Amino acid sequence: MTQKPILRRDDPKAEPLIGNVRVTRDDWLNVAMDVLISDGVEQVKVLALAERMAVSRSSFYWYFKSRQDLLDALLKTWEQTNTAGLVGQATMAAETITAAVLNVWRCTANPDLFNTSLDFAVRDWARRSGPVRHLLDQSDTRRVEALTQMFQRYEFPEVEALARAKALYYMQLGYDMAGLNETGAYRLMMTPEYLKVFTGCEPQPGELEDFTAYSLQFWTP
Repeated sequence: MTQKPILRRDDPKAEPLIGNVRVTRDDWLNVAMDVLISDGVEQVKVLALAERMAVSRSSFYWYFKSRQDLLDALLKTWEQTNTAGLVGQATMAAETITAAVLNVWRCTANPDLFNTSLDFAVRDWARRSGPVRHLLDQSDTRRVEALTQMFQRYEFPEVEALARAKALYYMQLGYDMAGLNETGAYRLMMTPEYLKVFTGCEPQPGELEDFTAYSLQFWTP
Protein backbone atom coordinates (compact mmCIF):
# COMPACT_ATOMS: atom_id res chain seq x y z
CA MET A 1 0.00 0.00 0.00
CA THR A 2 1.44 3.37 -0.98
CA GLN A 3 1.66 5.80 1.92
CA LYS A 4 -0.15 9.06 1.28
CA PRO A 5 2.37 11.93 1.31
CA ILE A 6 2.08 14.60 3.96
CA LEU A 7 1.07 17.94 2.46
CA ARG A 8 2.85 20.83 4.14
CA ARG A 9 1.81 24.45 4.28
CA ASP A 10 4.28 25.49 1.64
CA ASP A 11 2.82 22.89 -0.74
CA PRO A 12 0.47 24.62 -3.20
CA LYS A 13 -1.70 21.47 -3.28
CA ALA A 14 -2.23 21.51 0.49
CA GLU A 15 -5.69 22.34 1.78
CA PRO A 16 -5.96 25.35 4.12
CA LEU A 17 -5.87 24.78 7.86
CA ILE A 18 -9.24 24.76 9.55
CA GLY A 19 -10.66 25.08 13.04
CA ASN A 20 -8.26 25.23 15.98
CA VAL A 21 -5.34 24.07 13.81
CA ARG A 22 -4.55 27.66 12.89
CA VAL A 23 -1.25 27.98 14.68
CA THR A 24 1.85 29.46 13.11
CA ARG A 25 5.36 28.14 12.78
CA ASP A 26 6.41 30.68 15.41
CA ASP A 27 3.78 29.25 17.77
CA TRP A 28 5.40 25.82 17.52
CA LEU A 29 8.87 27.31 17.95
CA ASN A 30 7.91 29.45 20.93
CA VAL A 31 6.23 26.60 22.79
CA ALA A 32 9.13 24.28 21.97
CA MET A 33 11.56 26.88 23.29
CA ASP A 34 9.59 27.24 26.52
CA VAL A 35 9.76 23.47 27.03
CA LEU A 36 13.46 23.35 26.14
CA ILE A 37 14.20 26.01 28.74
CA SER A 38 11.99 24.63 31.50
CA ASP A 39 12.27 20.87 31.01
CA GLY A 40 15.18 20.11 28.67
CA VAL A 41 15.43 18.87 25.12
CA GLU A 42 14.18 15.36 25.96
CA GLN A 43 10.73 16.81 26.67
CA VAL A 44 10.48 18.66 23.35
CA LYS A 45 8.07 16.16 21.78
CA VAL A 46 5.59 16.80 19.03
CA LEU A 47 2.59 15.26 20.78
CA ALA A 48 3.25 17.10 24.04
CA LEU A 49 3.63 20.42 22.21
CA ALA A 50 0.39 19.81 20.30
CA GLU A 51 -1.44 19.10 23.55
CA ARG A 52 -0.16 22.35 25.05
CA MET A 53 -1.61 24.28 22.13
CA ALA A 54 -4.74 22.14 21.91
CA VAL A 55 -4.15 21.37 18.24
CA SER A 56 -3.78 18.24 16.17
CA ARG A 57 -0.31 16.75 16.03
CA SER A 58 -0.66 16.50 12.27
CA SER A 59 -0.62 20.31 12.03
CA PHE A 60 3.03 20.18 13.07
CA TYR A 61 3.90 18.81 9.64
CA TRP A 62 2.65 21.90 7.88
CA TYR A 63 5.81 23.58 9.13
CA PHE A 64 8.40 20.94 10.02
CA LYS A 65 9.54 17.73 8.37
CA SER A 66 10.31 16.02 11.68
CA ARG A 67 11.13 16.56 15.34
CA GLN A 68 14.78 16.94 14.30
CA ASP A 69 13.77 19.70 11.92
CA LEU A 70 12.17 21.50 14.89
CA LEU A 71 15.28 20.98 17.03
CA ASP A 72 17.45 22.37 14.24
CA ALA A 73 15.16 25.42 14.08
CA LEU A 74 15.55 25.94 17.83
CA LEU A 75 19.33 25.92 17.48
CA LYS A 76 19.12 28.37 14.58
CA THR A 77 16.95 30.68 16.69
CA TRP A 78 19.48 30.46 19.52
CA GLU A 79 22.34 31.39 17.20
CA GLN A 80 20.40 34.22 15.60
CA THR A 81 19.47 35.63 19.01
CA ASN A 82 22.36 35.05 21.39
CA THR A 83 25.43 34.75 19.22
CA ALA A 84 24.33 37.38 16.72
CA GLY A 85 23.17 39.65 19.56
CA LEU A 86 26.44 39.56 21.49
CA VAL A 87 28.62 39.81 18.38
CA GLY A 88 26.54 42.71 17.13
CA GLN A 89 26.90 44.60 20.39
CA ALA A 90 30.65 43.93 20.53
CA THR A 91 31.14 45.41 17.06
CA MET A 92 29.14 48.59 17.67
CA ALA A 93 31.04 51.86 17.37
CA ALA A 94 32.00 53.45 20.70
CA GLU A 95 34.39 56.24 21.66
CA THR A 96 35.94 54.39 24.61
CA ILE A 97 36.50 50.82 25.75
CA THR A 98 34.17 51.41 28.69
CA ALA A 99 31.39 52.50 26.34
CA ALA A 100 32.09 49.42 24.20
CA VAL A 101 31.77 47.09 27.21
CA LEU A 102 28.55 48.82 28.22
CA ASN A 103 27.22 48.11 24.73
CA VAL A 104 27.94 44.43 25.33
CA TRP A 105 26.33 44.55 28.76
CA ARG A 106 23.09 45.67 27.18
CA CYS A 107 22.78 41.97 26.39
CA THR A 108 22.45 41.26 30.11
CA ALA A 109 19.48 43.62 30.32
CA ASN A 110 17.61 42.96 27.09
CA PRO A 111 16.51 39.34 26.46
CA ASP A 112 15.87 40.18 22.80
CA LEU A 113 19.64 40.64 22.46
CA PHE A 114 20.64 37.66 24.58
CA ASN A 115 18.29 35.10 26.10
CA THR A 116 20.25 33.80 29.08
CA SER A 117 17.80 31.01 29.91
CA LEU A 118 17.97 29.75 26.33
CA ASP A 119 21.76 29.79 26.44
CA PHE A 120 21.77 27.67 29.60
CA ALA A 121 19.31 25.23 28.02
CA VAL A 122 21.50 24.79 24.95
CA ARG A 123 24.58 24.28 27.14
CA ASP A 124 22.74 21.57 29.04
CA TRP A 125 21.68 20.01 25.74
CA ALA A 126 25.30 20.06 24.55
CA ARG A 127 26.35 17.81 27.45
CA ARG A 128 24.39 14.98 25.83
CA SER A 129 24.82 15.74 22.13
CA GLY A 130 28.08 15.82 20.21
CA PRO A 131 26.70 17.88 17.29
CA VAL A 132 25.20 20.46 19.67
CA ARG A 133 28.48 20.57 21.60
CA HIS A 134 30.24 21.33 18.31
CA LEU A 135 27.81 24.16 17.53
CA LEU A 136 28.23 25.56 21.03
CA ASP A 137 32.02 25.49 20.73
CA GLN A 138 31.78 27.34 17.43
CA SER A 139 29.45 29.90 18.97
CA ASP A 140 31.68 30.48 22.00
CA THR A 141 34.63 30.95 19.68
CA ARG A 142 32.75 33.56 17.62
CA ARG A 143 31.70 35.43 20.74
CA VAL A 144 35.17 35.48 22.29
CA GLU A 145 36.73 36.53 18.97
CA ALA A 146 34.32 39.45 18.71
CA LEU A 147 35.13 40.56 22.26
CA THR A 148 38.86 40.16 21.66
CA GLN A 149 38.67 42.32 18.55
CA MET A 150 36.68 44.85 20.56
CA PHE A 151 39.52 45.23 23.07
CA GLN A 152 42.11 45.34 20.27
CA ARG A 153 40.31 48.30 18.70
CA TYR A 154 41.27 50.26 21.81
CA GLU A 155 44.96 49.41 21.57
CA PHE A 156 45.04 46.46 23.96
CA PRO A 157 47.81 44.02 22.95
CA GLU A 158 46.60 40.77 21.37
CA VAL A 159 47.17 38.42 24.30
CA GLU A 160 45.85 40.91 26.84
CA ALA A 161 42.79 41.54 24.66
CA LEU A 162 42.10 37.81 24.54
CA ALA A 163 42.50 37.45 28.30
CA ARG A 164 40.18 40.37 29.00
CA ALA A 165 37.66 39.07 26.47
CA LYS A 166 37.57 35.63 28.08
CA ALA A 167 37.35 37.07 31.58
CA LEU A 168 34.49 39.35 30.53
CA TYR A 169 32.59 36.64 28.66
CA TYR A 170 32.90 33.75 31.07
CA MET A 171 32.35 35.95 34.10
CA GLN A 172 29.09 37.14 32.59
CA LEU A 173 27.93 33.59 31.87
CA GLY A 174 28.77 32.52 35.43
CA TYR A 175 27.21 35.63 36.90
CA ASP A 176 23.93 34.93 35.17
CA MET A 177 24.07 31.21 35.91
CA ALA A 178 24.44 31.95 39.62
CA GLY A 179 20.94 33.43 39.60
CA LEU A 180 21.85 36.12 42.10
CA ASN A 181 18.90 37.86 43.70
CA GLU A 182 20.11 41.39 42.97
CA THR A 183 18.05 44.45 42.20
CA GLY A 184 18.64 46.54 39.13
CA ALA A 185 19.73 49.39 41.39
CA TYR A 186 22.46 47.26 42.95
CA ARG A 187 23.77 46.05 39.59
CA LEU A 188 23.87 49.61 38.31
CA MET A 189 25.71 50.76 41.45
CA MET A 190 28.37 48.11 40.84
CA THR A 191 28.69 48.76 37.11
CA PRO A 192 31.43 51.46 37.35
CA GLU A 193 33.53 49.15 39.53
CA TYR A 194 33.07 46.20 37.20
CA LEU A 195 34.12 48.38 34.29
CA LYS A 196 37.35 49.32 36.05
CA VAL A 197 38.07 45.65 36.75
CA PHE A 198 37.50 44.53 33.14
CA THR A 199 39.02 47.50 31.31
CA GLY A 200 41.37 49.22 33.73
CA CYS A 201 39.65 52.48 32.82
CA GLU A 202 37.27 54.89 34.51
CA PRO A 203 33.89 55.15 32.74
CA GLN A 204 32.60 58.51 31.60
CA PRO A 205 29.48 59.84 33.40
CA GLY A 206 27.51 60.15 30.17
CA GLU A 207 28.21 56.51 29.34
CA LEU A 208 26.81 55.36 32.67
CA GLU A 209 23.74 57.58 32.29
CA ASP A 210 22.96 56.08 28.89
CA PHE A 211 23.43 52.53 30.17
CA THR A 212 21.26 53.21 33.23
CA ALA A 213 18.43 54.63 31.12
CA TYR A 214 18.60 51.63 28.79
CA SER A 215 18.78 48.99 31.52
CA LEU A 216 15.90 50.37 33.56
CA GLN A 217 13.60 49.55 30.66
CA PHE A 218 14.16 45.90 31.59
CA TRP A 219 15.42 45.76 35.19
CA THR A 220 13.38 46.36 38.31
CA PRO A 221 14.98 49.28 40.22
